[in-house]
Amino acid sequence: MSQSPTIVAIIQARMSSSRLPGKVLEQLGSKRVIDHVVDRAKASPGITRVAVATSLDSADDPIAAHCSGRGVAVHRGPLDDVLGRYGIALDAERLGPGDAVIRLTADCPLLDPSLIGLIVERFRHGDVAAVFNVDPLSWPDGLDCELFRVDALAAAVAEARRADDREHVGPFIRRNRARFPAANIRCPAGQYETHRWTIDTPADLAFLRRVVEQLGERATSFADVLAVLRADPDLMRASQRDHTDHRHDPVLTHRPFSSDAGFAGSTARLARARRTIPLGSQTFSKSHIQYPQAHAPLFVTHGAGARVYDVDGNEFIDLVSGLLPVVLGYRDPDVDQAIMAQLDRGISLSMATDLEADLAERMKRLVPCAEMVRYGKNGSDATTAAIRLARAATGRDRIAVCGYHGWHDWYIGSTTRDKGVPAAVSALTDKFAYNDLASLEELIARHPKQHAAVILEPMNVADPAPGFLEGVRKLCTREGIVLVFDEIITGFRFALGGAQSLFGVTPDLACFGKAMANGMPVSAIVGRESLMMEMEEIFFSGTFGGEALSLAAAIATIDKLERENGIEKLWATGARLATEVEAIVRRHGLEAIMGLVGKAPWKIVTFKADPRASAEAIRTRFLIEMLSRGVLIGSSHNVTTSLGGADVAQILWAYDQSLAALRSALASNSLEMGLPCPVIRPVFRVR
Repeated sequence: MSQSPTIVAIIQARMSSSRLPGKVLEQLGSKRVIDHVVDRAKASPGITRVAVATSLDSADDPIAAHCSGRGVAVHRGPLDDVLGRYGIALDAERLGPGDAVIRLTADCPLLDPSLIGLIVERFRHGDVAAVFNVDPLSWPDGLDCELFRVDALAAAVAEARRADDREHVGPFIRRNRARFPAANIRCPAGQYETHRWTIDTPADLAFLRRVVEQLGERATSFADVLAVLRADPDLMRASQRDHTDHRHDPVLTHRPFSSDAGFAGSTARLARARRTIPLGSQTFSKSHIQYPQAHAPLFVTHGAGARVYDVDGNEFIDLVSGLLPVVLGYRDPDVDQAIMAQLDRGISLSMATDLEADLAERMKRLVPCAEMVRYGKNGSDATTAAIRLARAATGRDRIAVCGYHGWHDWYIGSTTRDKGVPAAVSALTDKFAYNDLASLEELIARHPKQHAAVILEPMNVADPAPGFLEGVRKLCTREGIVLVFDEIITGFRFALGGAQSLFGVTPDLACFGKAMANGMPVSAIVGRESLMMEMEEIFFSGTFGGEALSLAAAIATIDKLERENGIEKLWATGARLATEVEAIVRRHGLEAIMGLVGKAPWKIVTFKADPRASAEAIRTRFLIEMLSRGVLIGSSHNVTTSLGGADVAQILWAYDQSLAALRSALASNSLEMGLPCPVIRPVFRVR
């Protein structure tokens, strides 16, 4: 039997605090604040010993004297380099590479020994280099615990360069998930991250004194504290008082960061993937052909909020958002909770669940044309179902299209990516121009009584011209043609009811997907009952149409967008970002070659050729520059409700720096010739 690892709890402590100096030595009941933390760490299962890490600053001498007087080892190091302090503690504790350190903080006197024990047990289970309960957040602020295997912590001490990595012990390790496999312990009771049980202000101290007075001074658990709060409504309200939770965040004072870890890991994984996966990816738009070769993160390990992290440990503000499905941000707690609750009940069950009607009723209430609803797994499922319905209802074969509508034969055969599509199928699809009603009228006149459906994105890069959508609606009604709005992008982004509710034009059928489940795979076709009832005659049926996790996620996503005014947030954030970016473009004198079009929740970045470089070369250089400055972007601002102030600040800094580099390269006539990779070409153009 192998020897159990040594696990040392190291408590970081300092006297300096802008809001409450000396807080860790304040009296809390019969003990100092730091004594509560030390005693709770000692009472935790699996902890071998406890030490304190403080600074060499003379202001922290009282901490060192107090802890040494209690027989607690004290390790001292730089004031502002907390990670460096832990490195000094590592050396002093003489731990082996398989041993571990638990990082605790001295301003958290209600730490739960049983939670610490759970984290230790998860580490002993094996297969991880780190275990924590802060990523994603679910526990009260004040119960934070992070365990790091010694080799991972030593690597962070030696390699971390960012200021926030040095100030906080965990970010470097949490960012490098490919290198340091990690596990997070979620709160089993639900989401309690809005509760504040730490000390940073006089109000915090007063709250905790009231709690400790009722708890006594034994090493109580999370459940014990919660029981006290539930018995006293005033205390419960105080526990959830407004506060800024800065546990992950770089966010209070933004410091620009670069993606300087390189992309060797992505390059190696691409070579591996291409041995078994055509293209090395499941999606053209996420593949290596759409990003600058050897200068982009092709493989990511995880996302959080508006950020993603790649296999090389680079961090990015994500303006791709999974190609628009992510609308609330990665790992949204409400959506995740709904998924986990359903996971306990099952995923793909042998019969229908109530979730199907629960979601359908929401869509009927919100979407003007939605009298009935059916589900698919992606946008192409929904648009293809709409076309089959239209053909069944009208007895006609031809389809008029405007926009992008998926990968199935009936549509993709009308594009340059038509290889493998029978010519007879392609011949049944006709294109017309957006905002050109005459082009549609001419098309219909050329093939009288032959079109089953007109399908279009109600808006993409351009606003609908006055009367255009209304004219399409009248034309379809007059000619007996089914009007289909492809709202895969606009639905639950432009408005809860889609672009049809925004523009006041109601189609016969509409297709939704992407943002409706915050990243889970589900789509919907909705429409008039008389048309939708054809579903009982045509064949549209799939094993995973009622898959429960995605339906639960869709319900949680739609409810949160509605409850928290999510659509308004998308508009406000998108508008602010667009206004600032347009100002940066003008400041650098690049408005002749760059611009933004579309609505605020989905602004598209456009590029035009310059005498010194092609539009494609300019875009390629733009991507290289933005990616190197920590912003993952394709061709648009796919904003989410989680995109916060620090995220926007990083994006604007990256734009400013990147456009300065573009301007310089154009001025020296080196932009195209100086590209370090091939120019990126579009898969095909539809907008």
